[in-house]
Amino acid sequence: MLDEFSSSTQRRGFIGRLAAAAMGIGVASLAPKGVEAEVSRAADPQLEAWFGKLTGKHRVVFDASGANGGLPGIWPRVYLLTTEATYPGEGATAMVILRHQGLALAFQDSVWSKYSLGEMFNIKSGDAPATKNPYATITGPPLPSLGIAELLKTGSLIGACDVAITVYSSGAATKMGMDPAAVKKEWIAGLLPGIQVVPSGVMAVARAQELGARYVFAGGSQ
Repeated sequence: MLDEFSSSTQRRGFIGRLAAAAMGIGVASLAPKGVEAEVSRAADPQLEAWFGKLTGKHRVVFDASGANGGLPGIWPRVYLLTTEATYPGEGATAMVILRHQGLALAFQDSVWSKYSLGEMFNIKSGDAPATKNPYATITGPPLPSLGIAELLKTGSLIGACDVAITVYSSGAATKMGMDPAAVKKEWIAGLLPGIQVVPSGVMAVARAQELGARYVFAGGSQ
């Protein structure tokens, strides 16, 4: 396993890289200023339009801060199937926010292979670190459309935390002697098609709740 992502140092390492990343992306500029904080003024209309796709009477945001055995790609589908069957015609939307270690679920196999995400995030295939995303499509349970890529096909909304992308891609770049900016760009290009980059996972979870979505913790580390 990569030393800087080992279980004994992972939390300290993440927080340290998070602080450094915050300086780079200007987190301080996001702080509320006087009464301006009371008024919602979207700086990114496209992002706000994505949040606006939370429609229907029944809305849930799944907070995925860890891979949790792929359950962030299973529970939303269970929610949709059972809600739509129980309350037909009322409309239901599931949003999944992949943040912290849950970020791993967001990427295509090319990123998993090149940057050893199985090793980085301690996700295994059998006894060895996974070399491709095992949670893009999940087979086995007797339910259709399981996994992150399959959920996207159902119209579910899936967001990936930009702060986590910055932190983890920077760690990978440092480990491999590469340019952090170039690696981050490659990681964003390597997201599963349809995933929306959100400024931060915690911001996105909060915004979804402001727009009427109920909160469900999808498991993993806090």
